[in-house]
Amino acid sequence: MQAKDFMTRKVITISQDETVATAARLLARYNIGALPVVSREGKLRGMVTDRDVVLRCVAHDEDPHEIKISEIMSRRIISVSPEESADLCAEKMAEAQIRRLPVEQNGKLVGMISLGDMAKAPDYSMEAAKALTEISVNIRRK
Repeated sequence: MQAKDFMTRKVITISQDETVATAARLLARYNIGALPVVSREGKLRGMVTDRDVVLRCVAHDEDPHEIKISEIMSRRIISVSPEESADLCAEKMAEAQIRRLPVEQNGKLVGMISLGDMAKAPDYSMEAAKALTEISVNIRRK
């Protein structure tokens, strides 16, 4: 099974010029934990998570209506291509301790994979469980 077989194709994204308040509204409205940050051309520029909103904006008493996504987003992006195997996706998620993995093709965002997507994929719920275990074990060690 490849990433394209179980990725979410309709991805809610945000521009780096939008405010943190806009990101928070999108995260709440769609009940998601992360937003890919993309350029007008659809190129992946970063990721912003609910955790970024709290730790990089709210915890510093910054005004979410004034702070731009570019100021709080993570720029180090781990991604896969649509042809990557489910095993490699799970391995990358565990290694990088991430729960969401952007899927890029020709430099453009084409989908997202979450641990939930992997858990629902036939024959890959064990890989999702292993990735989550690895992420959780490493978090507890810190």
